[in-house]
Amino acid sequence: MKNILVPCDFSEPSVDAFRVAINIALKAKAIVHLINVIELPVMYDTLLMPVLNFEAAMMEEVKEKTENELKKLIGKYHAESVKVIADLQFGAPAPKILEYAQTKSIDIIIMGSHGAQGFREFMIGSNAEKIVRGSTVPVLVVKAYTEGPIENIVFPNTLDTERQEDLVNKVKDLQNFFNAKLHIVYINTPLHFTADNITYARLADFADRYGIENYTANVYNHPDEEEGIIQFADKVRGDLIAIGTHGRKGIAHLVSGSLAEDVTNHTDKLIWTYSLRNKGEKA
Repeated sequence: MKNILVPCDFSEPSVDAFRVAINIALKAKAIVHLINVIELPVMYDTLLMPVLNFEAAMMEEVKEKTENELKKLIGKYHAESVKVIADLQFGAPAPKILEYAQTKSIDIIIMGSHGAQGFREFMIGSNAEKIVRGSTVPVLVVKAYTEGPIENIVFPNTLDTERQEDLVNKVKDLQNFFNAKLHIVYINTPLHFTADNITYARLADFADRYGIENYTANVYNHPDEEEGIIQFADKVRGDLIAIGTHGRKGIAHLVSGSLAEDVTNHTDKLIWTYSLRNKGEKA
């Protein structure tokens, strides 16, 4: 984690994410990139043809004001030994953030989120959800600032071995960075039920295959996978949930959903996500 990206819209969660990023950067000796994306207002002549209606003078005024706010934020929370690079861009937040991450060789995105509920969640989701879905680097979602140590990491897993090596290695790096205990858990639901003795054997094989150390192996029975993860994390006093995502989009996302996004939206814990897509594969 040498380059950390923090999207900031000056909301409380995004400020909390910046503070968490500073703490991590101190430990990792990393650079923090603080980015604000201003979404330009548009008027619509038709449903398909947006017409920009934003004068250059107004854009310059907004830019100057935002740059001053970024400077204030950095001055208030950043540590002297942490280098912070501030950037301001205009456009749609999620695509701009993902583009910045790619062009600046970002290692992790740390961002705040209020989560999303009900109709809004189903139709458009939050920017955090879009970034979790589209990012090719790990994303750490922060709901509230915490300075306590990360001692327990919950790692929900289906225990399938296909395309998991990169994910597991990233989780092991995360575990080593925080010197934390890893709690591997299989959520046993009625739809995908297996006997505990079989699942515990698979858990042991999984840990042995990937050389995982300092861990517990767990089966948690619950009718709903998402709720099972959240309840298990509460049970073991998890500080962070690390979960893989397939990064589904479009119709596939609406039909199949994404467990990682659902958990991200509905828990107050730190959530670390990483895409299970093959390198170069489109979502």
